[in-house]
Amino acid sequence: MKRDLTDFLMTWLGSSNRKPLVIRGARQVGKTWLIRNLAEAVNKQLIELNFEKKPDFESLFSSNEPNEIVANISALLGKTIEPGNTILFLDEIQAAAHLLAKLRWFLEELPQLPVIAAGSLLNFALTDHEFSMPVGRISYVYLEPLSFEEFLDAAGYTHLREYLRSYHISKEISAAIHKQLIVLLKEYLIVGGMPAAVSSWITEKQPEAINQIHFDLLATYREDFAKYRGRLTSKRLEDILTSIPRQLGKKFVYSHANTEVNTLSLKQAMDLLTKARVCHQVFATSANGLPLNAEVNDKFFKTILLDCGLVSAELGLSLHQLSALSELTFINSGGLAEQLVGQQLRTLFPPFVPPSLNYWQRTEGNANAEVDYVIQHKEQIVPVEVKAGRTGTLKSLHHFMESKGKHLAVRINSDYPTFGFVQVKTTTGFTVEYSLLSVPFYLIGQLHRLLTEV
Repeated sequence: MKRDLTDFLMTWLGSSNRKPLVIRGARQVGKTWLIRNLAEAVNKQLIELNFEKKPDFESLFSSNEPNEIVANISALLGKTIEPGNTILFLDEIQAAAHLLAKLRWFLEELPQLPVIAAGSLLNFALTDHEFSMPVGRISYVYLEPLSFEEFLDAAGYTHLREYLRSYHISKEISAAIHKQLIVLLKEYLIVGGMPAAVSSWITEKQPEAINQIHFDLLATYREDFAKYRGRLTSKRLEDILTSIPRQLGKKFVYSHANTEVNTLSLKQAMDLLTKARVCHQVFATSANGLPLNAEVNDKFFKTILLDCGLVSAELGLSLHQLSALSELTFINSGGLAEQLVGQQLRTLFPPFVPPSLNYWQRTEGNANAEVDYVIQHKEQIVPVEVKAGRTGTLKSLHHFMESKGKHLAVRINSDYPTFGFVQVKTTTGFTVEYSLLSVPFYLIGQLHRLLTEV
């Protein structure tokens, strides 16, 4: 399955000022496969060292001399290493995190050898490290599960993806194409974007097999809890992991995860799962200016899981259940729709920018209002309202546009795309006017391009 990040890696590989690269992402999102595929695509020898499987590989890096390190690797593996024709891949680097400090020497003394490191629990190493990180001498990229558009590619619907890439808001999407994309979107909601699940669905089309893969992946994350011992008990991590799907689309309340334990331990569990990239917090922001994270209220946040397929598994949803619905209305009152949108919005960030999500809420007085997501588009702040079906009121969005004086907003739902002008009187008696770009879920991948177009 081709991943969009491959294009970025190709550019990095051919760059004259290339730095050692660190790929960050949750376990099983496809980091290792991505690098193996890259080496094959460019016809370079791949030297792969997995420090979790073989901790003694760490001893190969006892020197600070890259040529000596390469000689050690060559001798152990029995392979001739030509720096210009080889990619050195350091997998599960968090198991030997201090080696990250040595990457600077490869940049300075052996720049012709491309070096890539990857780790699924790397945030722990970077949080706790006692070594000097080579700031400015390494680059980071971030890998998420497959986006919906990557899912289309993988499933053989390349022409549909090209159709979405070339779509203009002035065009009318035929009912047949819209219907097919909605059907495929429902598949994606259940299958998700984890590579193992997508691969199985493409080759076997067996819902039971997908379900097993999802529960195996969840079991893998739970097994990782053992690595957090000394930090927190696995029971608290389990409390948070099982509570996230039930609280989708709502302000996360720790007491709803477990009423019998103190909040501090649950907060620590949430922090650990976030560092492992198993879940993502969506923080409330006042959205008065950029960057959005400068004005977050960390007491108010929502949470999404890494992948909608894992959420569906936890909620007990099946493809048969979703196929029976005429619209994307979900049993948890639209929470899965917010999961889907948040997951896709994370894939819109450039690969080198750590993805982050925000929402807006107003709690003053008696007029509570909430906008599901707030994004940055170029130098603009743009609110994004999510509706599970085709219809739904936009009262909160009207309040946001009135209070912030913004002129462009987005609605994401299951209807056909439109662009129009909204003029409405709010509950406070003021008239608010703004432009509204309404796009179906399957066009989220083109959101920034369409915003630029309108």
